[in-house]
Amino acid sequence: MSTPVVVQEDTRGVLTLTLSRPEVRNAMSLEMVLALRTALAEAEAGGRVRVVVLRGAGGHFCAGADIADMAAARARLAEDPKAIEKVSAAFGELCAAFAATGLATVALLEGSVMGGGLGLACVADVAIAATSAVFRLPETSLGLVPAQIAPFLVERLGPSQARRLVVCGGKLDAHAALAVGLVHELHATGALDHALEKVLLDILRCAPGAVAASKALVGQARWQPAAGLVAHAAEVFSRAALGPEGVEGTTAFLERRAAAWAPR
Repeated sequence: MSTPVVVQEDTRGVLTLTLSRPEVRNAMSLEMVLALRTALAEAEAGGRVRVVVLRGAGGHFCAGADIADMAAARARLAEDPKAIEKVSAAFGELCAAFAATGLATVALLEGSVMGGGLGLACVADVAIAATSAVFRLPETSLGLVPAQIAPFLVERLGPSQARRLVVCGGKLDAHAALAVGLVHELHATGALDHALEKVLLDILRCAPGAVAASKALVGQARWQPAAGLVAHAAEVFSRAALGPEGVEGTTAFLERRAAAWAPR
């Protein structure tokens, strides 16, 4: 049997998806894109998973798109003029799916974080990086465009930093990535798993429905003025307060105990 390009481990409501093509620094193949989409969809539908962790095997997160897939798409252009567009769109749909999920997402970043790998880092709710990680957006230096990554780069960094990265060929060390807000935490490589456990504990202390509703509201707030969200936000808050999570959470607080969803 061939080794899966994405290795899954489901423990205590945490689904870890490890990109597993270490021989090419986990370059993002179309097979890997589809495997990640499927794993996320199954996690959303299953009702057990509360957090999805993305990481890479072999000391690297992801070295960007697999050039072999682009070459194969070029070879099919005679019979399918949109072959390259389809490969690009598949990766964009993956990023959009992770950006829109109600599950909490964490990216654990080390080694090479390039191109599409940087895009995945941008859509994670929490990005934890090793101090040795290197971030690259090399598309423009190759005559290409970071087309599917661009919207998420702007969302994470703002248009000014996004423009700077694309016109300069995007080279950042881990400390610079922290300074611009691309990542949220830096740790020594050997301390990454400990840092992840701490973040997971914080996330799992939060109610899963409240997390999903809050993420959705934050997403809406990107596009609407605050005044226009007042009525909708009040509706969301009321629904949460009267729902089972709100009742349990406030009761647990008054009784000075952990809520039912919190780790024991």
